[in-house]
Amino acid sequence: MRSGKVLSIAVVTVMLLWVWSTAAFAKNEAKKVQESADVLAQIMKIPEKGIPPVLLRDAKAIAIIPGVIKGAFIVGGRHGTGVLSVRNADNSWSDPVFVSITGGSVGWQVGATSTDLILVFKEVKDVDKLLQGKFTLGADAAVAAGPVGRKASAATDVTLQTGILSYSRSRGLFAGVSLEGAALLVDDDANHAYYDKSDLTAKDILAGQGLKKEPATVNLQKALAKYSTTK
Repeated sequence: MRSGKVLSIAVVTVMLLWVWSTAAFAKNEAKKVQESADVLAQIMKIPEKGIPPVLLRDAKAIAIIPGVIKGAFIVGGRHGTGVLSVRNADNSWSDPVFVSITGGSVGWQVGATSTDLILVFKEVKDVDKLLQGKFTLGADAAVAAGPVGRKASAATDVTLQTGILSYSRSRGLFAGVSLEGAALLVDDDANHAYYDKSDLTAKDILAGQGLKKEPATVNLQKALAKYSTTK
């Protein structure tokens, strides 16, 4: 009897810890979504140094990865998590899908410890490739540093021939950045925690089956709508 009671207490304790950790994880992901909305708004507040509005108007998807951290586990390597939102057929923006990025420091701001990244997807096919599994920038899809500023021409050879345009902000500086070789993939654990559904896939979320509508999601979608329809 005593051993059975101890076992029951242990089971209950484990379940409570699991519930607590899941709730904490979901809270952290909600913060990440809000940070993504804030990063986009802050960058676009300075038209002369932000992403050209025409590129956002034509974007099929946008990934925002706040606070990418330089890691010691790989020489010169970096890792970060953020969100991806895809433009729907009615021109609205999907609920966020969580993604992570890991890669070398070539082309990234030297010496920076934290960098905000934005990836502008010009082709739906590149989003489809990402949803299929591990996705390497430069190998699975052409990526290049994007032009900056309201007056920057979107009709350059780079923007015409490249499927993904990349940007970074570090220590107040914002510019296009090379991300060749960086690995981008869907973060299923973060998706499950944020939407509180363990069997949810990225495609389900993009189809609007996430159901749970956090305030952070609404804020992100409003920011994307605002800056992707600017004339």
